Amino acid sequence: MNASPTLKRSLTLKHVILFGLSFMAPVTVFATYGVAIEKTNGMIPTAYAIALFVMLLTAYSYGKLVQEYPTAGSSYTFTQKAINPHIGFLVGWAILLDYLFSPMISALLVGVFASSYFPAIPMPVWIVLFITVVTVVNIIGIKFAANFNTYMVIFQILFIVLFCLLSAKGLMEGKGTGELFSMLPFFSPDVQLSALLGVVPLLCFTFLGFDAVATLSEETNQPKTTLPKAIFLVPLIGGVLYILVTYLTQTVFPNIASFKDPESAAMDILFYVGGNFLTTFFLAVTLTAGFASAVASGGSAARILYAMGREHILPNKIFGYISPRFHTPVYNILIISAIALSSMFLDIVTATSFINFGALFAFVFVNLSVIAHYFIRKKKRSGRYVIAYLMIPLVGALITFLFLIKLDVHSLILGGSWLTLGFIYLLYLTKLFTQRPPEMDFEDSDPILSESDAS
Repeated sequence: MNASPTLKRSLTLKHVILFGLSFMAPVTVFATYGVAIEKTNGMIPTAYAIALFVMLLTAYSYGKLVQEYPTAGSSYTFTQKAINPHIGFLVGWAILLDYLFSPMISALLVGVFASSYFPAIPMPVWIVLFITVVTVVNIIGIKFAANFNTYMVIFQILFIVLFCLLSAKGLMEGKGTGELFSMLPFFSPDVQLSALLGVVPLLCFTFLGFDAVATLSEETNQPKTTLPKAIFLVPLIGGVLYILVTYLTQTVFPNIASFKDPESAAMDILFYVGGNFLTTFFLAVTLTAGFASAVASGGSAARILYAMGREHILPNKIFGYISPRFHTPVYNILIISAIALSSMFLDIVTATSFINFGALFAFVFVNLSVIAHYFIRKKKRSGRYVIAYLMIPLVGALITFLFLIKLDVHSLILGGSWLTLGFIYLLYLTKLFTQRPPEMDFEDSDPILSESDAS
């Protein structure tokens, strides 16, 4: 009898950081810029700094927990082990929203910018074409896509560096404010604090993906030391890039009233800074980054649904099905693609708010899990432990919860309905809490990755 395939520990700190950044897709900072600047009338770099601070608090909690639970289940496993299996199930159910809707976001961003560049072709055409390609790749070519993602991160960073250099050159030539150094993007007396904080939950969307690093624990060398570093460095690197890009964008193009459409404002800015060359470069980066992110998130969602189907949490005949020909969870991939098609009827703000609910809900409980595990269960309550295992995660949980309740009404309705459905389903699975909920086993659950594939 052949041994079951296992995940191979071959990833270093560099690989893990690149994976996290590819999931985040740093160029999404341009996608949200127009909407965010319109909502706050400026000070986007400050809003990003606040978002970065909150994400680093949560990254700290992820790092502490992955040292104790180095398994691929991430926030689901942390909450399940540290707090309660039933709450862990609901956290896993909530975070599923991220993975199910992430390909939809990628499709929407590609549709917005491609139709802006080629206005003769309607946005739905771009979305359908994009989703079709991603679906086919996820079914038959996932190994190619996995290798492709690393190069896409480098491609995005090169574009951001070029944009920064051209913006700095333009400022020194008198474009925009004509000043390379200015405090105006960081502080304006005309901006109200409530408006500034109100846009932060939207910006948190651009950080999503650093938490997915924790799912690589089964494939990372020395995960207890490598993963905490990567989980902290991924949002830090992304946050610094976001602050730098939005600072230069706001100084080189301060006239926000001239935007034709806030959702595609980046195209106006990029044309002003670098002409057709920079806008064409950006479209190429957006297409490839969107492809890489959609394949990664869609593949991850298919894997989670497969794990739930295999453990009979969801109907096994559909969600636990593996194609004999392609050795991939074809039904799951098709379901995720069908959800992604809803991007034809949504805007960026509404779509990203859907994603944020599941992530912020999970982040609240990851922070609380640090308190439950270290401060309560392990009784580490003296000296510096009060700060490390109570104060820092408590502040992270409270701020994240504040952002959660300030989300768009569409997000709260969808998220609340999804959680209610999950709670009802949990009652059914546990026979009204008289049994433990079934647990998802993420180890060796990838129907694609065998030891030979990983090498």
